[in-house]
Amino acid sequence: MKFTKLTNLLVIGLALVVVVSGCRKKGVPPVTRFGPGTSGTQNGGIPEGGKLEGGEMVKPDQMGGGEAATFDPDSMAQDRQTLAPQTVYFAYDSSSVQGAEQSKVDAVAAALTSDMSAKLLIEGNCDERGTEEYNRSLGERRALAVREALAAKGVSPDRVATRSYGEDRPAESGHDDAAWKKNRRDDFVLLHAK
Repeated sequence: MKFTKLTNLLVIGLALVVVVSGCRKKGVPPVTRFGPGTSGTQNGGIPEGGKLEGGEMVKPDQMGGGEAATFDPDSMAQDRQTLAPQTVYFAYDSSSVQGAEQSKVDAVAAALTSDMSAKLLIEGNCDERGTEEYNRSLGERRALAVREALAAKGVSPDRVATRSYGEDRPAESGHDDAAWKKNRRDDFVLLHAK
């Protein structure tokens, strides 16, 4: 009788350990998409046209078929200051560019139009609410929404790369509405050849 109770407790304890260890949050690297024909992350944070293998993004051209990237933002000189005042902010759980933010998109388009050698990296960010995968996907949708808005202003999408950091790079470290509003954003990085 005592042996059966002890066995039942051990089985229940083991089941709880398995369930709890399966729920740990795992780190996911930022999704980087650049070049023509690329789109955002979909299906739980797996990049469309690519897949994650061992934590690394496999680009479509490495999988067979698809288009290769036209430029790598990490190999270019990055200017984070020039367009810093044009940071676009988003409403909660939204990737739509709000009317009040449109003038910032116009300013970025004007900067790119005046310097045809420049390229742009748009970094999508989210607040801490939501799962890591969802926030990574939402950050990518935000960056793509601004890329589309720039394309509507005449900026070739081939000149614009997108990257999502999800909740990983907060502008404000607080855990309230004021901080969350600052963290739901797209940052712009002006790129030039080294």
